[in-house]
Amino acid sequence: MFEAPVAPAQKALDAEPAREPRAYEALVREIGEDGACEVREVFWSETCARLQLFRTLSLAQHHARIAREAHSLKSAAGTFGYVRLAALALTLERSAERLGDAEFRDLLDRMDAAYVAARAQEPR
Repeated sequence: MFEAPVAPAQKALDAEPAREPRAYEALVREIGEDGACEVREVFWSETCARLQLFRTLSLAQHHARIAREAHSLKSAAGTFGYVRLAALALTLERSAERLGDAEFRDLLDRMDAAYVAARAQEPR
């Protein structure tokens, strides 16, 4: 398989903001500060585990599971306003069956970077 330059759509995903703060504020209004904080901590823990899981799964053998896990990640990330991570998870969800190994690994690297960027933008 040959290496293709990053497509414009991929660059657009990487340009998405890492975090949309109003999403978390909306969650706080719905369930309160304590509840939102607890749920967000669970999200961070599960997301870290899910990103690690992706790296252990064979794309050829587990593309359906990878797509399901990506769907869950997309939904959770969207709830908290982690726009870039949600967009990349959507890309993985929709393309898991068609990706080559190099493209899969590149997408996982970009998802890891989006996770780190979102964590870095969290208020302390």
